[in-house]
Amino acid sequence: MNFYIINGSPRKNCNTAQLLNKVIEGIEDNSPEEHDINLINLYELNYKGCKSCFHCKKIGGKYYGQCPIKDDLRPLLPKIWECDGLVIGSPIYFGNLTGETNSFIERLIFPKLVYGGEPLTEKEIPTVAIYTMNATEEVSDSIYKRLYETFENTLKRILKGEVYSHKVYDTYQFKDYEKYENYYFKEEDKAKVRKTQFPKDLEKAYSLGAKLVEKK
Repeated sequence: MNFYIINGSPRKNCNTAQLLNKVIEGIEDNSPEEHDINLINLYELNYKGCKSCFHCKKIGGKYYGQCPIKDDLRPLLPKIWECDGLVIGSPIYFGNLTGETNSFIERLIFPKLVYGGEPLTEKEIPTVAIYTMNATEEVSDSIYKRLYETFENTLKRILKGEVYSHKVYDTYQFKDYEKYENYYFKEEDKAKVRKTQFPKDLEKAYSLGAKLVEKK
């Protein structure tokens, strides 16, 4: 089995990355057969979002159902379209997924989307969507609900597999809050959430890795 883990955070060792590593552990510990896990840090790659060239839609064209843009995503996307499980993790920046994550999603989804028709993906790919954010659960539910629904419905429609969601709230953002101008968050409150809730979030991430294996 072949799994792709996409880190849409610029940080390779913080909240989102730690959760993704737990998903990887869940896959490794519960896979009954040989597996290949590919961790991709988007901020290390050189690529752009969709250019709306429509080569992927040209009937009989060389790049029908593919993306012709020559950058770091070009050799990667065909592998993801054939994988057995996909995990996408992103912080919420300014009320949305990170810019790198959105650009990646454009390139991943659009070549397989057919206007008014069935998607061109050839297999069902179960997907895990992990979100990390400063917002509390109450704020997230009131402001970001549409973001989650749109993103996950798009993944389910084009990749055809089940989508499992994990939202991680009120994350610990700085190592030392006194070094940064901030009049809203209190370090002691953030530290408490980090100590009591984040371990539970890591456990859920692990269970989602196990669930990806079960779906295959």
